[in-house]
Amino acid sequence: MQWRVKPALPAAKLITAVAVLALAAGFAGDDPGRWAAAGITAAVLVLWAVRDLMVRVRLAADGEGITVVTGVARRRHVPWAKIERVRVDRTHRRMLRGVLLEIDAGDAIYMLGANELGADPDDVAARLEDLRAVS
Repeated sequence: MQWRVKPALPAAKLITAVAVLALAAGFAGDDPGRWAAAGITAAVLVLWAVRDLMVRVRLAADGEGITVVTGVARRRHVPWAKIERVRVDRTHRRMLRGVLLEIDAGDAIYMLGANELGADPDDVAARLEDLRAVS
């Protein structure tokens, strides 16, 4: 089983980068500081989108354990025996709702959102627990 970044996410980041540059063209004038801020922001968004396109699978699971992306593009395999807990973390603050899949592997905790998984964290947690029970 694999869970991937939603396809719309990198597209939204690229569109936002273009919008930032368009806003700079409309409002920055000859101010080099504004152009620098817009350029840096657009570059970060483009790099973030490229990462999403190159490292689409963020979580994979099989009978041996899980493989999760850490950092920019490294993958780490964690056997089922080292996974202490899989749960869904819910937060509600100031009318904002956050739902993350939390995988506690003892020495590390991996937290993935719905956009990274391309699926509802509750569904992913249930599938991981089913696969873990079989292994």
